[in-house]
Amino acid sequence: MKPNANTANAYAMSQRAIADLKAAVYQVLLEAGTDGLRNVDIGKGLGIYTGHVEHVGHISRTLLGLMEAEGVVEQDSEKVWRLAKQTDEYS
Repeated sequence: MKPNANTANAYAMSQRAIADLKAAVYQVLLEAGTDGLRNVDIGKGLGIYTGHVEHVGHISRTLLGLMEAEGVVEQDSEKVWRLAKQTDEYS
């Protein structure tokens, strides 16, 4: 795809959509507190636990993977996701 004004606009829209989805995941994990949530609970709660044949749950799992790479969330051995423990350098 050759870059132009339309593709630049489409790219910006897609990045905003990903940011909105990650913010929604963050919000539900914040509300869950230390109990955390499983991928299935996050995905179904947000209406994104769907996918093509044999790929159900990949949307929410991909978002969690992106957020994990950013250091925002973490998963325990029971496959429960929680917000990562953040340090506040200004405390």
